[in-house]
Amino acid sequence: MGTAFYNIAGTVNTAFILLSLLGVSAQLRLVRLRRGRTDATDTATAVLSLNQFTVSFLAYLSFFIYGYSVTPFNHFIVWPRLLASVLVMAILVEIWRDRRSRSATTSLLTAALLLICALAGLAWGDRHVDESRVVASAVIVVITALLAQGYAHQILLILRNGHTGAVSLRMSQLILLMDLSTIVFASAMGLRLGWPLLLLAVVSGSTKLAILYLFRWQRSAQADSRRRRLALQS
Repeated sequence: MGTAFYNIAGTVNTAFILLSLLGVSAQLRLVRLRRGRTDATDTATAVLSLNQFTVSFLAYLSFFIYGYSVTPFNHFIVWPRLLASVLVMAILVEIWRDRRSRSATTSLLTAALLLICALAGLAWGDRHVDESRVVASAVIVVITALLAQGYAHQILLILRNGHTGAVSLRMSQLILLMDLSTIVFASAMGLRLGWPLLLLAVVSGSTKLAILYLFRWQRSAQADSRRRRLALQS
């Protein structure tokens, strides 16, 4: 029963991760569509938090590394997270194209370097060294804390601007579904191996619920007042 539940939960989680990739793709398409506008009053990546997307990349990449560090090699974790890392890095490229700031350049170059190192670890590292799992677990705890502040930064940007700007509703919805399925999968793995997944999924899911609420909040009188005040200041 335990193995069957694990396989079912892993398969369902993989399906939801792949579904969440459609959400990340929707975010990427939204930015590119906004760049093509001829009557734009704001930038293609307006309100998008570089902080949040950088940390999201690190979160996906850390689980990619964690998946090939555990014994046995966890295909359910590794390949979907690799695809997610590549897609989020594409969003970092779009943010860099839009802003050309030092922080955007640093984030993009760091992400590219870390991805290369992670792929090198997959290709040439020892997949069955338990110490690497311990290190990866510690990294995930740090990434979870960074993810919480990254999403908090995104939430604050929406509140300050009174609207969600280039933030994709579809991406938030699909990643929330992925987080819920990840909680189930982490439970199937058992707390000894699954607690890093569980910790990050709970934090990510909670912040996604907050962002989904803000899509409704932006239609409120309070949000409208904030937008008017910012328009008068500009």
